Amino acid sequence: MTKLVFYRSGGNFYGFEEQGHTGYGEEGDDVLCAALSAMTMLIINTVEVAYASRVDFEIDEKTTNIRVKSRAALPEFEEDELKRYAVSGLFLAYYKQIEDMMEEYYDYLDVSVVDKPYDED
Repeated sequence: MTKLVFYRSGGNFYGFEEQGHTGYGEEGDDVLCAALSAMTMLIINTVEVAYASRVDFEIDEKTTNIRVKSRAALPEFEEDELKRYAVSGLFLAYYKQIEDMMEEYYDYLDVSVVDKPYDED
């Protein structure tokens, strides 16, 4: 099972953490895991390239732990309101996509939201 924890501060989504293999298919041939990976990389690349903003991420392929966060989603770090809206919207969209996927893949995904300020860890 993959556990996903989304981070939110002041109502704004700014990141997430993923842990564990989904177990939906064989390792290396797991379409659910591949979907999560593709969506994660889409978010990282979009924040960095399309929005020219910093995204902090760690990917540990051995433990399958992934953490992605961006200060650009939060007003205390980013002045441009449209950029904040766009970056936070990406994280919110990923959360909503995971919620939809839970209907079919509830045995393989666990999702939660944590309200906490952005930290450096």
